Amino acid sequence: METWSLAALSVLLGLVVRWSVSLNSYSGAAKPPLYGDYEAQRHWQEITYNLPVNQWYFNTSENNLQYWGLDYPPLTAYHSLLCAYAANLINPDWITLNTSRGYESPLHKLFMRTTVFIADLIVYIPAIVLYCVCLKETSANKKVSVLLCILLYPGLILIDYGHFQYNSVSLGLALWGVMGLSYDWNLLGSLAFCLALNYKQMELYHALPFFCYLLGKCFKKGISGRGLALLMKVAFTVVASFALCWLPFLTDLEQILQVLRRLFPVDRGLYEDKVANVWCSLSVLLKVKSILSPRTQLILSFAFTVLALLPACIKLTLQPTLKGFKFALVNCALAFFLFSFQVHEKSIILVSIPVCLIVHEVPFVSTWFLLASTFR
Repeated sequence: METWSLAALSVLLGLVVRWSVSLNSYSGAAKPPLYGDYEAQRHWQEITYNLPVNQWYFNTSENNLQYWGLDYPPLTAYHSLLCAYAANLINPDWITLNTSRGYESPLHKLFMRTTVFIADLIVYIPAIVLYCVCLKETSANKKVSVLLCILLYPGLILIDYGHFQYNSVSLGLALWGVMGLSYDWNLLGSLAFCLALNYKQMELYHALPFFCYLLGKCFKKGISGRGLALLMKVAFTVVASFALCWLPFLTDLEQILQVLRRLFPVDRGLYEDKVANVWCSLSVLLKVKSILSPRTQLILSFAFTVLALLPACIKLTLQPTLKGFKFALVNCALAFFLFSFQVHEKSIILVSIPVCLIVHEVPFVSTWFLLASTFR
């Protein structure tokens, strides 16, 4: 009971900090013509509400993809549509097609901030609380300390409540996936992670550890017996969940290909202006983008990413332990952050959240990393 009381107080503190940050301005406020990610999220509500599904990802006279075109998977679009219905009930001007571009007002800011707050409260925070409270062989005080560390991690709070994004949704779903696999609820864990991947494609950073851990479990049970049954069940869960998320786009092959082109814009090159990985650092000495073709850059990036994450994935497949799974999440996410294609600096939170999951096991290194990732 004492643990739950302290957890409740920790959550209350986390919510107060989040809302306090949200009272400040956001990135791109009153800065035309694009206004920042706040306007991107508002614009996606405008597009999903006013246009048919088959036009969401296509460049048309009503949907200029150069102006914050939708470039996240279908679940993000559905979430934008849900928020748009709420916005339309309050003030239709917020999402009027074309004329609402760059809309800013105190009431609209309150609405947008509230949507992030509610998403956090429904998806991310419950997953964190259950993970910390259910930690095995850990004292009540240590559980609460870990909970506070994760809830008050500045990086995610500043990006979602300061800059303005909905990263807590995909990260929260991924955490529910970790919880599911931790307690052998393999199908629920697989479903939760598939939803995370269909909300933001950056969850690919965590995909291989999920795959290898589940595959290792199947091998451990015996691939010709219970292991095969588990493998078939997980495969069906993954295919069914993806099919359900992509259902409106499955009627036309060109729809599928266009969504994929929007999700993975490889034509942009290895990196752009807002990156913080190896390729950007290397460009100071070696102009990779000038020397190599875009296709070669893609292959090089893929090769280095695979080489960096392969040892952890092989070990996890052969020895599928929960501890190994969590450490593999950190390793693979860091490999993607350092070497993969089109890495944004904010993607460091995809490494930091797995680090939060092992903060009670390696407190010094984890705390150092979390501080460095925020105040680099």
